[in-house]
Amino acid sequence: MLSAFANSVRIPELRQRIFFTAAMLFLCRLLAVVPIPGVNAQALQMAVEQMRHLSGGSMGLLFDMFSGGAVRNFAVGALGVLPYISASIILQLMTAVVPTLERLAREGDSGRQKIIQYTRYLTVLLCLIQGFAMAKAAEHPEAFGINFPLVQNPSFGFLAIAVLSMTTGTMLLMWLGEQITERGIGNGMSLIISAGIVSSLPSAVRALVEKFHPVDGVAQFNIFHLVFLLGMLALVISTVTAVTQAQRKIPVQYAKRVIGRKQYGGQSTYMPLRVNYSGVMPIIFSQAILMFPNRIFMTIATSLNQPTGVWAWLASITQYGTGFYTLLDAIMILFFSYFWVATQFNPIQIADDLKKYGGYVPGIRPGKPTAEFLDRTMTRITLVGAIFLAFIAVMPTVVATKLGIPWIVAQFFGGTSLLITVGVMLDTMRQVESHLVMRYYDGFLTKGRLRGRR
Repeated sequence: MLSAFANSVRIPELRQRIFFTAAMLFLCRLLAVVPIPGVNAQALQMAVEQMRHLSGGSMGLLFDMFSGGAVRNFAVGALGVLPYISASIILQLMTAVVPTLERLAREGDSGRQKIIQYTRYLTVLLCLIQGFAMAKAAEHPEAFGINFPLVQNPSFGFLAIAVLSMTTGTMLLMWLGEQITERGIGNGMSLIISAGIVSSLPSAVRALVEKFHPVDGVAQFNIFHLVFLLGMLALVISTVTAVTQAQRKIPVQYAKRVIGRKQYGGQSTYMPLRVNYSGVMPIIFSQAILMFPNRIFMTIATSLNQPTGVWAWLASITQYGTGFYTLLDAIMILFFSYFWVATQFNPIQIADDLKKYGGYVPGIRPGKPTAEFLDRTMTRITLVGAIFLAFIAVMPTVVATKLGIPWIVAQFFGGTSLLITVGVMLDTMRQVESHLVMRYYDGFLTKGRLRGRR
């Protein structure tokens, strides 16, 4: 691995791409620390910590993860790339149900460029809505149980500056991500999110070290806790890496065709079906939905002045970390895993494409039987991937509530943060490795047959 890193710098084109990516990520991090005028930064950080405590950490984690901590600074990049991701998800889901978008998706590059243009328009709309909501929340913090002002001079001018600044920040992040994808290495949007997640690592290490400091002569953690946590972290990361790369290989045989004096087809290949086909999306959907019931029930109980009534009981069982919340989270992850596969995986189209190009699965008749076989196979492996996602999603909850580890540390033991980081690192390593192997250097995952010229 060390030789692969050294070889990455020796290739001029790859070195230029790596340095360009690092420079763009540095600019993205600057957008997370440049504040919007008119906000009391210290009061805002106190408010974010208070909201994180009230929501059990899930609300603060979701926004901090996609913004890279910019919410705490009310920075220009406070919205992060979350509006763009939301717009992309909406367009992907609509492509499966709207015939016009489905036709555009099949038109090749021209249709794809049109869908990208629609995604950008929807991103601007979402930025305006979310930016206005965030600015209004900063002007009226009492609605969230915060009893101190966050904005120095609430006015229409502050709203306009805040909304335009956050919208511009998101569009700039989106442009930087596209530049990374085109001229750098790796997927730009994913790298921006990963950089925001990794940026909280120093704070997580500092919070964990405080657990080993003696308080009144007694430390909460000792060396055995450290060994256990390191072992569990290594086990979780290795499991996530293995399942992320796991796939079911469906053999495909192409029939021989003779056109003139040339023979086409006749080769054998395979169709890879990923075990974790839905990726991190089911966890994001589940966390985004479950952050609201507890707050809604608490608001109703407070407005009705019933601290011990039914609404208060519903608020208590839907609080983050409870058994009911964990069970509901796992069930929703299972549901959204199958929902995502149902909307994105089209076995009928795949079977038709195979039949069109003379391909078939050995032992399965082309056409409808092939589609049924692919659907049945995908249903089975999706169950395995969904169970894995549910297990990974509840790991931070178990670590934070049962072991007493701070939430900022527990997020690295599973959940969305770990899945995104591992997936992005694997994808980036594959792209770097393709450059290395193409020039006969040893890669990260495989070895080249020949050594590159020194």
